[in-house]
Amino acid sequence: MLMIISAKLQAQKWMPGHFTDVKGNVEAGFIRISPSAKGPIKDEGFIEFKEDDKAAPFKLSASDLKSFVVGKDSFVVAHAPANETWAKNELDFIKVALSDDIIKVYVAGSGTGGGGGGGKRGVGFEPGISTGIGTGGYGAGIGGGISIPIGGGGGGGAEYEKTSWYYGENTAEMKHITNENFEDVMSDIMGDYPEVVEKIHAKVYMLANIDRLIVYFKQVQAAKK
Repeated sequence: MLMIISAKLQAQKWMPGHFTDVKGNVEAGFIRISPSAKGPIKDEGFIEFKEDDKAAPFKLSASDLKSFVVGKDSFVVAHAPANETWAKNELDFIKVALSDDIIKVYVAGSGTGGGGGGGKRGVGFEPGISTGIGTGGYGAGIGGGISIPIGGGGGGGAEYEKTSWYYGENTAEMKHITNENFEDVMSDIMGDYPEVVEKIHAKVYMLANIDRLIVYFKQVQAAKK
């Protein structure tokens, strides 16, 4: 319980970062990714931004942005994939979990992914934490990780719910990573590193611990550079 409260408070802080708007302009400053106020545009996630500590903050809706970076984490704007409805916002932010290959891996939590219903807010991650997003797969509850709603868009308390993983060349083409396709998809993405693929085939890594697989893959990749 204390871990969840601590993570929630951390996500609500102003943190150094930068955003890229729809025209390609980049601006650095401080970003707050868990604002509790109402968003500028209905059914869109949003963040708050200020140039420095003394500047007045302002809101940026998802349709204003292409992406933003906070701490070690990168987020891009996305619509729900075809035949899927996100719980709160039609346009929201998802985290780029792996971007070193042509095929990228994305992760969405809490308010996005896992089907419709609810009234949840935003997508959930703690800035700078890359290994605490444990999941039981598409539509499954958070395993042991921490999910912090970002993107704003409504009142009420935080939700700690579902995490969904996707793959694709871009967000327009992303598809779910499922228990059924996990081995094929991740083996293809990580195929240049046989030792990683071997562990995937041996089921050391599965969808339930895909976050750990990505950490391991990055370690192997860094060691060979």
